[in-house]
Amino acid sequence: MSDILIVDDERDIRELVSDILEDEGYATRKAANSDECMARLEESEPALMILDIWLKDSQMDGIDILKAVKRDNPEIPVVIISGHGNIEIAVAAIKQGAYDFIEKPFNIDQLMVVIRRAMETSRLRRENSDLKRKDTGPAEMIGTSASFRTLISQLDKVTKSNGRVMLTGPAGSGKEIAARYIHANSNRASAPFITVNCASIEPDRMEEVLFGRESSERGVEPGLLEQAHGGVVFFDEVADMPLGTQSKILRVLVDQQFQRVGGSDKVRVDLRVVSATNKNLDAEIEDGRFRQELYHRLNVVPVAVPSLADRREDIPLLAGHFIAQFNEAQGLPLRELTEEAVALMQTMLWPGNVRQLKNLVERVLILGDGSGPIEAKDLPREEDKPQEEGRVVLSGALATLPLREAREAFEREYLLTQINRFGGNISRTASFVGMERSALHRKLKSLGVVTSNKAGARVAHVEAEEEQA
Repeated sequence: MSDILIVDDERDIRELVSDILEDEGYATRKAANSDECMARLEESEPALMILDIWLKDSQMDGIDILKAVKRDNPEIPVVIISGHGNIEIAVAAIKQGAYDFIEKPFNIDQLMVVIRRAMETSRLRRENSDLKRKDTGPAEMIGTSASFRTLISQLDKVTKSNGRVMLTGPAGSGKEIAARYIHANSNRASAPFITVNCASIEPDRMEEVLFGRESSERGVEPGLLEQAHGGVVFFDEVADMPLGTQSKILRVLVDQQFQRVGGSDKVRVDLRVVSATNKNLDAEIEDGRFRQELYHRLNVVPVAVPSLADRREDIPLLAGHFIAQFNEAQGLPLRELTEEAVALMQTMLWPGNVRQLKNLVERVLILGDGSGPIEAKDLPREEDKPQEEGRVVLSGALATLPLREAREAFEREYLLTQINRFGGNISRTASFVGMERSALHRKLKSLGVVTSNKAGARVAHVEAEEEQA
């Protein structure tokens, strides 16, 4: 997209402007009427259009062509020229999104000043568009656990289709990265990936942000849906979208077109939609906060993203990945993790999931006083109060139990933690805790601990509460 399209019904004008521009090093194409103009636009987008207002023997005049270009190709700057110029025509053209207006007969120096300015605008718009295509953020999925492999298998099945995907999972589990993985491995990978954070946009601005705006003062301002044309739009935390906007998004999904705020023309878009939520949408629908019709449109292919607690085996890989990432991006020390540190991280609670793990790694690297291995003592404790080395801080409930009951409660919780840490692998758990496999099985049975399948992995849980004596 580096040439200039000249649209004028007078052959002498077309040839004159073309010769001037080619002498300046620009490539040009020419059109004598609206049919030829639309055909040239179908061939490829020009970097700039020079458009005559009055076109003889043409189905559309210059204003009609301008409106069509701004509807379907809003990034192309359009310079209007006319031999019948007046202020009303100039204002009408600018209102419809024209870059500038030049009256015939025009001064060549004046024409070139406008052309150079418009071409610079076109270059900046192309660069901005290219950056949006390249700046897709991290799409690399890290892990080897059974639940992670199940997730990747599901994502791989949907990447090549155009089906709408609904990603569910707790906050911080990596739903946006999963959405970017779908985009990066799809046939739309070279097109934009646009994120709509439904929770952070003010409800009264949501439609303007999504659909764009038209005004006489500022012209055409494309919205996020228009910017995503040809690519993927990702509705993050879609449950927070206002009800009024939900109705309009439903119409966009049906018609693949919409109107900008303040505008009257239809804007056509080709979009793939991926949504994400950490809420129970069935409950939101029942409470009247989410439209059931929109849910059915978005939830064509549901994919559950597991929590970090369901993929503890991946913690060492994820932590190592974040360490390398922070080293490259911020120059933080490239440190390794000791086995004790890994073991502690795999037994910690992670309510914030992968995002919390990433924040913890960054905190340790920033506050660390060396470049040696990260040890267990370097990790922040879950307890706020200090404790003496070699001592275990008891919870209030555990501290009030008789010794036998406290020991059983501790053993049960300890073995539950270790089994889940090793993804339900009894052999690895037995090796770590220093027991024979058969002895561990007997101990688990006596404590009422069983393992079961969940999200593609084996997890341990207590079968039933012990009867009170």
